Amino acid sequence: MRRVRPGAASRGALTSVAAGDTYEGPKDLPRLWHVTLSVSGERVPVQDLRRALEQLAHDHPFLLTSRYAGDHAEIRYWEEARDLHDAAAVALRLWGEHRQTAGLPPWEIVGLEVIDRETYHQRIAEGYGPAPATPVGVHPF
Repeated sequence: MRRVRPGAASRGALTSVAAGDTYEGPKDLPRLWHVTLSVSGERVPVQDLRRALEQLAHDHPFLLTSRYAGDHAEIRYWEEARDLHDAAAVALRLWGEHRQTAGLPPWEIVGLEVIDRETYHQRIAEGYGPAPATPVGVHPF
């Protein structure tokens, strides 16, 4: 006879599925979203911008890649969130919340794309959309 700790089943530790049934997990689990955030503004020295983007990537290692020029930049990364709304909300706060700590320029967000993992991989497979974000890191356009 198998023993189960008291309360284990109530915490979701055990799940049984009748023969022929399919298991459907909880609907509110986090999913992966591919985020592309575009910012632009007054021209700044590119070496200062690169340093700021590298600091942002160091402070937040979830950043996959950044591309930059003196008057605009693009940040691409994967965000884990319950839904698109949550992923977009985090993305829209990213630049402003880290402007001071990373030394980012006072640019405005001019573009945001948030797509689910399946859509991202489908686009890549069909040859549409941006190429996979490689190489990882901070690079000029």
